[in-house]
Amino acid sequence: MRARSIRGAGAVAMAAATAVAASACSAPGDGDGGAKDSAVVGIAYEPETLSPLLGYGKDGNSKIFDGLLTHDADMKLKPALAAELPEVADDGRTYTYKLRKGVKFSDGKPFSAKDVVFTYETILDKKTNNASKTELDAVKSVEAKGDDTVVFHLKYPYAPFAERTVLPIAPEHVAGKQDVNTGAFTTKPIGTGPYELVKWSKGEKLTFKANPGYWGGAPKVKNFTMAIIKDDDVRATRLDAGELDGAILPPNLAKKYKSDSGKNTYAAKTFDYRVVTLPSGNKVAGDTDIRRALDIGVNRKAMVDSILYGEGKEAYGPVPTDSPWFTKGTERKFDADKAKKILDDAGWKPGKDGIREKDGVRAKFPLWYLSGDKLRQDHALAYASDAKKIGVKVEVQSGTWEVIEPRMPKDAVLAGGGSPADPDFDQYTLLKSSLAGDGFNNMAHYDNAKVDKALEDARKSGDHAERQAAYDTIQRELVKNPGYTFLTHIDHLYVVDKKFGDLSTQVEPHDHGLASGPWWNVEDWQPKK
Repeated sequence: MRARSIRGAGAVAMAAATAVAASACSAPGDGDGGAKDSAVVGIAYEPETLSPLLGYGKDGNSKIFDGLLTHDADMKLKPALAAELPEVADDGRTYTYKLRKGVKFSDGKPFSAKDVVFTYETILDKKTNNASKTELDAVKSVEAKGDDTVVFHLKYPYAPFAERTVLPIAPEHVAGKQDVNTGAFTTKPIGTGPYELVKWSKGEKLTFKANPGYWGGAPKVKNFTMAIIKDDDVRATRLDAGELDGAILPPNLAKKYKSDSGKNTYAAKTFDYRVVTLPSGNKVAGDTDIRRALDIGVNRKAMVDSILYGEGKEAYGPVPTDSPWFTKGTERKFDADKAKKILDDAGWKPGKDGIREKDGVRAKFPLWYLSGDKLRQDHALAYASDAKKIGVKVEVQSGTWEVIEPRMPKDAVLAGGGSPADPDFDQYTLLKSSLAGDGFNNMAHYDNAKVDKALEDARKSGDHAERQAAYDTIQRELVKNPGYTFLTHIDHLYVVDKKFGDLSTQVEPHDHGLASGPWWNVEDWQPKK
Protein backbone atom coordinates (compact mmCIF):
# COMPACT_ATOMS: atom_id res chain seq x y z
CA MET A 1 0.00 0.00 0.00
CA ARG A 2 1.16 3.51 -0.85
CA ALA A 3 -0.56 5.70 1.71
CA ARG A 4 -1.22 9.33 0.95
CA SER A 5 -2.13 10.53 4.41
CA ILE A 6 1.39 10.74 5.84
CA ARG A 7 2.75 12.18 2.61
CA GLY A 8 0.64 15.24 2.02
CA ALA A 9 -2.80 16.56 1.48
CA GLY A 10 -3.67 14.46 -1.48
CA ALA A 11 -0.77 13.70 -3.77
CA VAL A 12 1.20 16.72 -4.86
CA ALA A 13 1.67 17.36 -8.55
CA MET A 14 4.89 19.31 -8.93
CA ALA A 15 4.66 21.79 -11.77
CA ALA A 16 7.66 23.55 -13.22
CA ALA A 17 8.23 27.15 -12.22
CA THR A 18 6.96 28.39 -15.55
CA ALA A 19 3.74 26.45 -15.14
CA VAL A 20 3.21 27.93 -11.68
CA ALA A 21 3.76 31.40 -13.05
CA ALA A 22 1.35 30.78 -15.91
CA SER A 23 -1.37 29.50 -13.62
CA ALA A 24 -0.89 32.53 -11.40
CA CYS A 25 -1.76 34.83 -14.28
CA SER A 26 -4.59 32.90 -15.92
CA ALA A 27 -8.21 33.00 -14.82
CA PRO A 28 -9.06 29.62 -13.32
CA GLY A 29 -12.72 29.47 -14.23
CA ASP A 30 -12.67 30.25 -17.95
CA GLY A 31 -14.53 33.47 -17.26
CA ASP A 32 -17.15 31.95 -14.95
CA GLY A 33 -15.69 33.20 -11.66
CA GLY A 34 -18.14 36.07 -11.27
CA ALA A 35 -21.31 34.25 -12.33
CA LYS A 36 -23.92 33.76 -9.61
CA ASP A 37 -24.34 30.08 -10.44
CA SER A 38 -20.58 29.42 -10.59
CA ALA A 39 -17.88 28.99 -7.96
CA VAL A 40 -14.11 28.99 -8.29
CA VAL A 41 -12.05 27.92 -5.27
CA GLY A 42 -8.31 27.78 -4.73
CA ILE A 43 -6.71 24.62 -3.36
CA ALA A 44 -3.07 23.72 -2.73
CA TYR A 45 -2.84 20.22 -4.14
CA GLU A 46 -4.31 17.98 -6.80
CA PRO A 47 -4.89 14.21 -6.85
CA GLU A 48 -2.72 11.73 -8.69
CA THR A 49 -5.84 10.10 -10.10
CA LEU A 50 -9.60 10.60 -10.26
CA SER A 51 -10.35 6.89 -10.11
CA PRO A 52 -11.85 5.57 -6.86
CA LEU A 53 -10.39 2.20 -7.82
CA LEU A 54 -6.98 3.76 -7.16
CA GLY A 55 -7.96 5.63 -4.00
CA TYR A 56 -9.59 8.88 -5.14
CA GLY A 57 -12.31 10.07 -2.78
CA LYS A 58 -11.96 7.15 -0.39
CA ASP A 59 -13.03 9.32 2.57
CA GLY A 60 -16.08 10.74 0.77
CA ASN A 61 -17.03 14.09 -0.78
CA SER A 62 -15.59 13.20 -4.18
CA LYS A 63 -18.20 15.24 -6.12
CA ILE A 64 -17.99 13.02 -9.21
CA PHE A 65 -18.95 9.88 -7.33
CA ASP A 66 -21.05 8.66 -4.43
CA GLY A 67 -20.42 5.94 -1.88
CA LEU A 68 -22.98 3.65 -0.36
CA LEU A 69 -22.91 5.99 2.64
CA THR A 70 -21.75 9.55 3.21
CA HIS A 71 -21.17 11.90 6.15
CA ASP A 72 -23.36 14.74 7.30
CA ALA A 73 -22.01 18.00 8.77
CA ASP A 74 -21.44 16.27 12.12
CA MET A 75 -19.56 13.38 10.48
CA LYS A 76 -22.39 10.96 11.18
CA LEU A 77 -23.01 8.33 8.54
CA LYS A 78 -26.11 8.63 6.39
CA PRO A 79 -27.34 6.82 3.24
CA ALA A 80 -26.15 7.86 -0.22
CA LEU A 81 -26.30 5.15 -2.90
CA ALA A 82 -27.66 2.91 -0.19
CA ALA A 83 -31.33 3.52 0.61
CA GLU A 84 -30.68 3.12 4.32
CA LEU A 85 -27.93 2.33 6.82
CA PRO A 86 -26.67 -1.26 6.61
CA GLU A 87 -28.14 -4.22 8.45
CA VAL A 88 -25.39 -5.80 10.53
CA ALA A 89 -25.57 -9.48 11.48
CA ASP A 90 -23.44 -12.52 12.30
CA ASP A 91 -21.75 -10.76 15.25
CA GLY A 92 -20.54 -7.94 13.02
CA ARG A 93 -19.29 -10.12 10.18
CA THR A 94 -22.11 -9.46 7.69
CA TYR A 95 -23.22 -6.08 6.35
CA THR A 96 -26.24 -5.91 4.06
CA TYR A 97 -27.01 -2.78 2.04
CA LYS A 98 -30.28 -2.10 0.24
CA LEU A 99 -29.57 0.19 -2.70
CA ARG A 100 -31.34 3.35 -3.77
CA LYS A 101 -33.47 2.74 -6.85
CA GLY A 102 -33.46 4.79 -10.04
CA VAL A 103 -29.87 6.03 -9.73
CA LYS A 104 -27.95 6.52 -12.97
CA PHE A 105 -24.36 7.26 -13.85
CA SER A 106 -23.74 10.56 -15.60
CA ASP A 107 -23.63 8.75 -18.96
CA GLY A 108 -27.23 7.63 -18.42
CA LYS A 109 -26.49 3.98 -17.61
CA PRO A 110 -28.19 2.52 -14.50
CA PHE A 111 -26.33 1.94 -11.24
CA SER A 112 -26.76 -1.48 -9.63
CA ALA A 113 -25.29 -3.91 -7.12
CA LYS A 114 -22.86 -5.29 -9.69
CA ASP A 115 -21.07 -1.92 -9.75
CA VAL A 116 -20.54 -2.14 -5.99
CA VAL A 117 -19.16 -5.67 -6.24
CA PHE A 118 -16.92 -4.63 -9.14
CA THR A 119 -15.54 -1.64 -7.22
CA TYR A 120 -14.60 -3.51 -4.05
CA GLU A 121 -13.29 -6.61 -5.80
CA THR A 122 -11.15 -4.49 -8.12
CA ILE A 123 -9.65 -2.51 -5.25
CA LEU A 124 -8.79 -5.74 -3.42
CA ASP A 125 -7.21 -7.26 -6.53
CA LYS A 126 -3.44 -7.56 -6.07
CA LYS A 127 -2.90 -6.06 -9.52
CA THR A 128 -4.65 -2.81 -8.55
CA ASN A 129 -2.35 -0.01 -7.39
CA ASN A 130 -4.68 1.26 -4.67
CA ALA A 131 -3.05 3.08 -1.77
CA SER A 132 -5.76 2.05 0.69
CA LYS A 133 -5.95 -1.70 0.25
CA THR A 134 -5.22 -2.54 3.88
CA GLU A 135 -8.24 -0.52 5.00
CA LEU A 136 -10.37 -3.26 3.41
CA ASP A 137 -8.39 -6.12 4.91
CA ALA A 138 -11.47 -7.35 6.78
CA VAL A 139 -13.44 -8.01 3.59
CA LYS A 140 -13.72 -11.71 2.79
CA SER A 141 -16.17 -11.39 -0.10
CA VAL A 142 -18.80 -9.12 -1.65
CA GLU A 143 -21.93 -10.46 -3.31
CA ALA A 144 -24.82 -8.96 -5.24
CA LYS A 145 -28.29 -10.23 -4.49
CA GLY A 146 -30.25 -9.01 -7.46
CA ASP A 147 -29.77 -5.43 -8.63
CA ASP A 148 -30.61 -3.70 -5.37
CA THR A 149 -28.87 -5.59 -2.55
CA VAL A 150 -25.18 -5.96 -1.68
CA VAL A 151 -23.81 -8.19 1.09
CA PHE A 152 -20.31 -7.85 2.54
CA HIS A 153 -18.89 -10.87 4.36
CA LEU A 154 -16.04 -10.02 6.74
CA LYS A 155 -13.22 -12.18 8.07
CA TYR A 156 -13.60 -10.62 11.51
CA PRO A 157 -15.91 -8.04 13.13
CA TYR A 158 -14.18 -4.88 11.92
CA ALA A 159 -15.85 -2.16 14.00
CA PRO A 160 -15.40 0.79 11.62
CA PHE A 161 -16.36 -1.11 8.45
CA ALA A 162 -19.40 1.05 7.69
CA GLU A 163 -17.06 4.05 7.57
CA ARG A 164 -15.22 2.34 4.72
CA THR A 165 -18.36 2.25 2.62
CA VAL A 166 -18.24 5.98 1.92
CA LEU A 167 -15.78 4.80 -0.74
CA PRO A 168 -16.96 5.95 -4.23
CA ILE A 169 -18.54 3.43 -6.59
CA ALA A 170 -17.18 3.10 -10.14
CA PRO A 171 -19.21 1.95 -13.17
CA GLU A 172 -18.29 -1.57 -14.27
CA HIS A 173 -19.48 -0.90 -17.83
CA VAL A 174 -16.78 1.75 -18.23
CA ALA A 175 -13.91 1.04 -15.81
CA GLY A 176 -14.24 -2.72 -16.21
CA LYS A 177 -13.25 -2.47 -19.87
CA GLN A 178 -9.95 -0.70 -19.20
CA ASP A 179 -6.64 -1.29 -17.51
CA VAL A 180 -7.43 -0.32 -13.92
CA ASN A 181 -4.07 1.37 -13.36
CA THR A 182 -3.53 3.21 -16.66
CA GLY A 183 -6.90 3.42 -18.45
CA ALA A 184 -8.65 6.64 -19.46
CA PHE A 185 -10.99 6.32 -16.48
CA THR A 186 -8.20 7.55 -14.19
CA THR A 187 -8.42 11.03 -15.74
CA LYS A 188 -11.88 10.97 -17.38
CA PRO A 189 -14.16 9.45 -14.74
CA ILE A 190 -17.89 8.79 -14.89
CA GLY A 191 -19.87 8.57 -11.65
CA THR A 192 -23.23 9.04 -9.99
CA GLY A 193 -22.21 12.21 -8.14
CA PRO A 194 -23.59 15.76 -8.22
CA TYR A 195 -20.93 16.94 -10.65
CA GLU A 196 -19.36 15.77 -13.90
CA LEU A 197 -15.74 16.47 -14.80
CA VAL A 198 -15.46 18.81 -17.77
CA LYS A 199 -11.68 19.07 -17.91
CA TRP A 200 -8.62 18.39 -15.83
CA SER A 201 -5.78 20.73 -16.71
CA LYS A 202 -2.91 19.14 -14.82
CA GLY A 203 -1.19 21.50 -12.42
CA GLU A 204 -3.75 24.24 -13.07
CA LYS A 205 -7.41 23.36 -12.43
CA LEU A 206 -10.24 20.84 -12.36
CA THR A 207 -13.44 22.06 -13.98
CA PHE A 208 -16.82 20.52 -13.16
CA LYS A 209 -20.40 21.05 -14.30
CA ALA A 210 -23.58 20.12 -12.45
CA ASN A 211 -25.03 16.69 -13.18
CA PRO A 212 -28.64 17.53 -14.19
CA GLY A 213 -29.75 13.96 -13.53
CA TYR A 214 -28.26 13.72 -10.04
CA TRP A 215 -30.47 11.59 -7.80
CA GLY A 216 -30.17 14.15 -5.01
CA GLY A 217 -31.38 17.00 -7.22
CA ALA A 218 -29.45 19.18 -9.67
CA PRO A 219 -27.00 21.52 -7.86
CA LYS A 220 -27.73 25.26 -7.91
CA VAL A 221 -24.02 25.94 -8.49
CA LYS A 222 -23.87 24.89 -12.13
CA ASN A 223 -20.14 25.36 -12.73
CA PHE A 224 -17.52 24.52 -10.13
CA THR A 225 -13.78 24.96 -10.58
CA MET A 226 -10.94 23.96 -8.30
CA ALA A 227 -7.90 26.08 -9.15
CA ILE A 228 -4.69 24.31 -8.16
CA ILE A 229 -2.41 26.97 -6.72
CA LYS A 230 0.50 25.59 -4.77
CA ASP A 231 1.83 28.93 -3.50
CA ASP A 232 -0.05 30.30 -0.48
CA ASP A 233 0.70 33.93 -1.34
CA VAL A 234 -0.48 33.53 -4.93
CA ARG A 235 -3.71 31.96 -3.69
CA ALA A 236 -4.34 34.96 -1.45
CA THR A 237 -3.49 37.41 -4.24
CA ARG A 238 -5.96 35.78 -6.61
CA LEU A 239 -8.61 35.81 -3.91
CA ASP A 240 -8.04 39.56 -3.46
CA ALA A 241 -8.22 40.08 -7.22
CA GLY A 242 -11.64 38.44 -7.38
CA GLU A 243 -10.41 35.49 -9.47
CA LEU A 244 -11.36 33.12 -6.67
CA ASP A 245 -14.62 32.85 -4.73
CA GLY A 246 -12.89 30.93 -1.96
CA ALA A 247 -9.56 29.47 -0.91
CA ILE A 248 -7.73 27.51 1.74
CA LEU A 249 -5.07 29.66 3.40
CA PRO A 250 -2.48 29.32 6.18
CA PRO A 251 -3.16 31.22 9.43
CA ASN A 252 -0.80 34.11 8.70
CA LEU A 253 -2.68 34.93 5.48
CA ALA A 254 -6.20 34.05 6.57
CA LYS A 255 -6.24 36.35 9.59
CA LYS A 256 -6.65 39.55 7.55
CA TYR A 257 -9.98 38.39 6.10
CA LYS A 258 -11.70 38.15 9.48
CA SER A 259 -12.55 41.84 9.19
CA ASP A 260 -13.41 41.71 5.46
CA SER A 261 -17.07 42.67 4.99
CA GLY A 262 -17.31 40.77 1.73
CA LYS A 263 -15.91 37.45 2.88
CA ASN A 264 -16.50 34.82 5.55
CA THR A 265 -13.66 32.97 7.28
CA TYR A 266 -14.16 29.37 8.37
CA ALA A 267 -11.97 27.38 10.76
CA ALA A 268 -12.46 23.64 10.40
CA LYS A 269 -11.42 21.43 13.29
CA THR A 270 -9.24 18.59 12.09
CA PHE A 271 -7.22 15.51 12.92
CA ASP A 272 -4.49 16.91 10.65
CA TYR A 273 -1.08 16.74 12.31
CA ARG A 274 2.48 17.72 11.46
CA VAL A 275 5.12 15.24 12.50
CA VAL A 276 8.84 14.57 12.12
CA THR A 277 9.65 11.02 11.06
CA LEU A 278 12.67 9.54 12.86
CA PRO A 279 13.76 6.66 10.61
CA SER A 280 15.24 3.60 12.27
CA GLY A 281 17.77 3.41 9.43
CA ASN A 282 19.49 6.56 10.68
CA LYS A 283 22.02 6.00 13.50
CA VAL A 284 21.01 9.22 15.22
CA ALA A 285 17.30 9.65 14.45
CA GLY A 286 16.77 5.95 15.11
CA ASP A 287 18.38 6.06 18.55
CA THR A 288 15.76 5.68 21.29
CA ASP A 289 17.41 8.18 23.62
CA ILE A 290 17.68 10.81 20.88
CA ARG A 291 14.01 10.22 20.08
CA ARG A 292 12.96 10.54 23.73
CA ALA A 293 15.01 13.71 24.18
CA LEU A 294 13.57 15.36 21.09
CA ASP A 295 10.06 14.39 22.17
CA ILE A 296 10.28 16.60 25.26
CA GLY A 297 12.92 19.02 23.95
CA VAL A 298 10.65 20.67 21.36
CA ASN A 299 8.30 23.47 22.34
CA ARG A 300 4.97 22.51 20.81
CA LYS A 301 3.04 25.36 22.39
CA ALA A 302 5.39 27.91 20.87
CA MET A 303 4.73 26.35 17.45
CA VAL A 304 0.97 26.61 17.95
CA ASP A 305 1.28 30.23 19.05
CA SER A 306 3.88 31.52 16.58
CA ILE A 307 3.33 29.34 13.49
CA LEU A 308 -0.40 28.61 13.69
CA TYR A 309 -1.40 31.86 15.41
CA GLY A 310 -3.36 29.73 17.87
CA GLU A 311 -5.32 27.94 15.11
CA GLY A 312 -4.53 24.43 16.32
CA LYS A 313 -3.24 22.49 19.29
CA GLU A 314 -0.18 20.62 20.52
CA ALA A 315 0.17 17.06 19.18
CA TYR A 316 1.53 14.09 21.10
CA GLY A 317 0.45 11.44 18.64
CA PRO A 318 -1.97 10.96 15.74
CA VAL A 319 -4.97 11.34 18.09
CA PRO A 320 -5.84 14.95 19.06
CA THR A 321 -6.02 15.70 22.77
CA ASP A 322 -9.74 16.51 22.56
CA SER A 323 -10.64 13.18 20.96
CA PRO A 324 -12.31 10.49 23.10
CA TRP A 325 -9.62 8.12 21.77
CA PHE A 326 -6.81 10.19 23.30
CA THR A 327 -5.04 8.60 26.27
CA LYS A 328 -4.86 11.08 29.10
CA GLY A 329 -1.45 11.28 30.74
CA THR A 330 0.51 10.82 27.52
CA GLU A 331 1.02 14.55 27.03
CA ARG A 332 4.72 15.45 26.95
CA LYS A 333 5.69 18.58 28.84
CA PHE A 334 8.36 20.74 27.22
CA ASP A 335 11.50 20.31 29.32
CA ALA A 336 14.81 21.09 27.63
CA ASP A 337 16.83 20.39 30.79
CA LYS A 338 15.32 16.93 31.15
CA ALA A 339 16.00 16.28 27.46
CA LYS A 340 19.67 17.17 27.99
CA LYS A 341 19.88 14.83 30.97
CA ILE A 342 18.45 11.94 28.92
CA LEU A 343 21.23 12.49 26.37
CA ASP A 344 23.91 12.94 29.03
CA ASP A 345 22.92 9.70 30.75
CA ALA A 346 22.90 7.85 27.44
CA GLY A 347 26.47 8.91 26.64
CA TRP A 348 25.67 11.59 24.07
CA LYS A 349 28.22 14.19 25.20
CA PRO A 350 28.44 17.77 23.85
CA GLY A 351 31.35 18.48 21.49
CA LYS A 352 33.30 21.73 21.20
CA ASP A 353 30.56 23.25 19.02
CA GLY A 354 27.81 22.07 21.36
CA ILE A 355 26.67 19.24 19.09
CA ARG A 356 26.69 15.93 20.92
CA GLU A 357 28.69 12.85 20.02
CA LYS A 358 28.67 9.20 20.99
CA ASP A 359 31.03 6.47 19.85
CA GLY A 360 32.37 8.72 17.10
CA VAL A 361 28.90 9.57 15.76
CA ARG A 362 27.77 13.20 15.75
CA ALA A 363 24.16 13.86 16.75
CA LYS A 364 22.97 15.24 13.45
CA PHE A 365 20.56 14.21 10.72
CA PRO A 366 18.78 15.81 7.75
CA LEU A 367 15.13 16.88 7.89
CA TRP A 368 13.27 17.35 4.61
CA TYR A 369 10.10 19.32 3.99
CA LEU A 370 8.01 19.81 0.87
CA SER A 371 9.27 22.83 -1.04
CA GLY A 372 6.74 25.65 -1.22
CA ASP A 373 4.86 24.55 1.90
CA LYS A 374 5.35 27.44 4.31
CA LEU A 375 3.72 25.69 7.29
CA ARG A 376 6.01 22.68 6.94
CA GLN A 377 9.02 24.91 6.50
CA ASP A 378 8.18 26.86 9.66
CA HIS A 379 7.63 23.66 11.64
CA ALA A 380 10.92 22.21 10.38
CA LEU A 381 12.90 25.33 11.27
CA ALA A 382 11.35 25.56 14.73
CA TYR A 383 12.08 21.88 15.34
CA ALA A 384 15.71 22.33 14.26
CA SER A 385 16.10 25.38 16.50
CA ASP A 386 14.80 23.52 19.55
CA ALA A 387 16.91 20.45 18.75
CA LYS A 388 20.07 22.52 18.54
CA LYS A 389 19.47 23.85 22.05
CA ILE A 390 19.76 20.31 23.44
CA GLY A 391 22.78 19.45 21.28
CA VAL A 392 21.20 17.79 18.24
CA LYS A 393 21.89 19.27 14.82
CA VAL A 394 18.96 18.97 12.43
CA GLU A 395 19.84 20.01 8.88
CA VAL A 396 16.69 21.39 7.23
CA GLN A 397 16.33 20.86 3.48
CA SER A 398 13.47 21.21 1.00
CA GLY A 399 12.55 19.25 -2.09
CA THR A 400 9.76 17.70 -4.11
CA TRP A 401 8.35 14.31 -3.14
CA GLU A 402 10.29 12.84 -6.04
CA VAL A 403 13.47 14.00 -4.29
CA ILE A 404 12.34 13.17 -0.76
CA GLU A 405 10.83 9.70 -1.20
CA PRO A 406 14.06 7.80 -2.00
CA ARG A 407 15.69 9.35 1.09
CA MET A 408 12.93 8.44 3.57
CA PRO A 409 14.55 5.22 4.92
CA LYS A 410 17.42 7.24 6.41
CA ASP A 411 16.41 10.91 6.37
CA ALA A 412 13.76 12.55 8.55
CA VAL A 413 10.75 14.17 6.90
CA LEU A 414 8.34 16.87 8.06
CA ALA A 415 5.19 14.94 7.21
CA GLY A 416 1.47 15.08 7.87
CA GLY A 417 -1.46 12.77 8.43
CA GLY A 418 -4.69 12.30 10.30
CA SER A 419 -8.13 10.72 9.88
CA PRO A 420 -11.14 11.56 12.07
CA ALA A 421 -13.34 8.59 11.14
CA ASP A 422 -11.60 5.90 13.20
CA PRO A 423 -8.13 5.50 14.81
CA ASP A 424 -7.46 2.37 12.75
CA PHE A 425 -7.44 4.35 9.50
CA ASP A 426 -4.42 6.39 10.48
CA GLN A 427 -2.49 4.43 13.08
CA TYR A 428 -2.29 1.10 11.30
CA THR A 429 -0.51 2.49 8.24
CA LEU A 430 1.57 4.85 10.36
CA LEU A 431 2.96 2.32 12.84
CA LYS A 432 2.57 -1.25 11.55
CA SER A 433 6.07 -2.71 11.18
CA SER A 434 5.15 -4.92 8.21
CA LEU A 435 4.28 -1.78 6.21
CA ALA A 436 7.67 -0.12 6.75
CA GLY A 437 9.13 1.03 3.45
CA ASP A 438 5.88 0.39 1.61
CA GLY A 439 5.48 3.71 -0.15
CA PHE A 440 4.51 6.38 2.36
CA ASN A 441 3.39 3.93 5.02
CA ASN A 442 5.37 3.80 8.26
CA MET A 443 7.93 6.28 7.00
CA ALA A 444 9.97 5.95 10.20
CA HIS A 445 10.24 2.15 9.76
CA TYR A 446 8.86 1.97 13.30
CA ASP A 447 9.12 -1.54 14.77
CA ASN A 448 7.47 -2.25 18.12
CA ALA A 449 6.02 -5.70 18.84
CA LYS A 450 3.62 -4.36 21.49
CA VAL A 451 2.30 -1.76 19.07
CA ASP A 452 1.93 -4.33 16.29
CA LYS A 453 -0.14 -6.57 18.56
CA ALA A 454 -2.28 -3.68 19.80
CA LEU A 455 -2.95 -2.55 16.23
CA GLU A 456 -4.20 -6.02 15.32
CA ASP A 457 -6.23 -6.34 18.55
CA ALA A 458 -7.90 -2.98 17.95
CA ARG A 459 -8.62 -3.77 14.32
CA LYS A 460 -10.16 -7.18 14.95
CA SER A 461 -12.22 -6.42 18.04
CA GLY A 462 -15.80 -5.29 17.87
CA ASP A 463 -15.78 -4.23 21.52
CA HIS A 464 -15.23 -0.52 22.12
CA ALA A 465 -13.57 -1.00 25.53
CA GLU A 466 -11.12 -3.52 24.09
CA ARG A 467 -10.29 -1.19 21.23
CA GLN A 468 -9.81 1.73 23.60
CA ALA A 469 -7.41 -0.34 25.72
CA ALA A 470 -5.42 -1.29 22.62
CA TYR A 471 -5.09 2.32 21.49
CA ASP A 472 -4.12 3.31 25.05
CA THR A 473 -1.28 0.78 24.81
CA ILE A 474 -0.13 2.25 21.51
CA GLN A 475 -0.09 5.81 22.82
CA ARG A 476 1.86 4.82 25.93
CA GLU A 477 4.40 2.93 23.85
CA LEU A 478 4.93 6.05 21.74
CA VAL A 479 6.00 7.82 24.94
CA LYS A 480 8.61 5.15 25.70
CA ASN A 481 9.97 5.00 22.14
CA PRO A 482 8.48 7.76 19.98
CA GLY A 483 9.62 6.84 16.47
CA TYR A 484 8.06 10.13 15.41
CA THR A 485 8.03 13.58 16.99
CA PHE A 486 4.45 14.81 16.73
CA LEU A 487 4.30 18.60 16.75
CA THR A 488 0.89 20.17 16.14
CA HIS A 489 -2.67 19.49 15.06
CA ILE A 490 -3.69 22.17 12.58
CA ASP A 491 -7.08 23.80 12.09
CA HIS A 492 -7.82 24.38 8.40
CA LEU A 493 -8.73 27.94 7.48
CA TYR A 494 -10.89 28.88 4.50
CA VAL A 495 -12.09 32.19 3.12
CA VAL A 496 -15.23 32.32 0.93
CA ASP A 497 -17.18 35.15 -0.70
CA LYS A 498 -20.29 36.06 1.27
CA LYS A 499 -22.48 35.74 -1.83
CA PHE A 500 -22.71 32.05 -0.96
CA GLY A 501 -24.12 32.76 2.50
CA ASP A 502 -23.22 31.01 5.72
CA LEU A 503 -21.55 27.69 5.01
CA SER A 504 -20.46 24.78 7.19
CA THR A 505 -17.38 22.63 7.58
CA GLN A 506 -16.80 19.11 8.87
CA VAL A 507 -14.13 17.69 11.16
CA GLU A 508 -11.47 17.16 8.52
CA PRO A 509 -8.71 14.67 7.76
CA HIS A 510 -5.21 15.57 6.66
CA ASP A 511 -6.26 15.34 3.03
CA HIS A 512 -8.11 18.63 2.66
CA GLY A 513 -9.12 21.29 0.19
CA LEU A 514 -10.17 18.98 -2.63
CA ALA A 515 -13.03 17.22 -0.83
CA SER A 516 -13.23 19.16 2.43
CA GLY A 517 -13.60 22.77 3.44
CA PRO A 518 -16.81 24.77 3.10
CA TRP A 519 -17.29 23.18 -0.34
CA TRP A 520 -17.67 19.69 1.14
CA ASN A 521 -21.36 20.09 0.19
CA VAL A 522 -21.16 22.61 -2.67
CA GLU A 523 -24.03 20.76 -4.33
CA ASP A 524 -26.27 22.16 -1.58
CA TRP A 525 -25.09 25.77 -1.80
CA GLN A 526 -27.75 28.40 -2.45
CA PRO A 527 -26.05 31.40 -4.14
CA LYS A 528 -27.61 34.75 -3.25
CA LYS A 529 -29.61 36.34 -6.06
